[in-house]
Amino acid sequence: QVQLVDSGGGWVQPGGSLRLSCVVSGISSFSSGTMGWYRQGPGKERELVATITDNWKINYADSVKGRFTISTDNTSLKVYLQMMTLKPNDTAVYYCHANIRTTDYWGQGTQVTVSS
Repeated sequence: QVQLVDSGGGWVQPGGSLRLSCVVSGISSFSSGTMGWYRQGPGKERELVATITDNWKINYADSVKGRFTISTDNTSLKVYLQMMTLKPNDTAVYYCHANIRTTDYWGQGTQVTVSS
């Protein structure tokens, strides 16, 4: 059974940084799917932030390009989202996501609040 547990959210001032982490269990490696991060801001629909495929192809939403970096650690089965130069519009609940053999899995979400 695949499970995702995400963490690392919090409050940060504009221009600050945070790193989100997601621990994945129930798989042997990331070679079996695509990992990613999504977010849902207040009053908004859930949107893609970044994805990384099993052959290391990376995709970012235009709004985070140059500021966010997605990475994986295949040894510890963790997915990271390094977020730099955070803006108030980045405020959202961030969800770790995995698509493994056409099945979607989600973390429980971690709140990121960017404000002064």
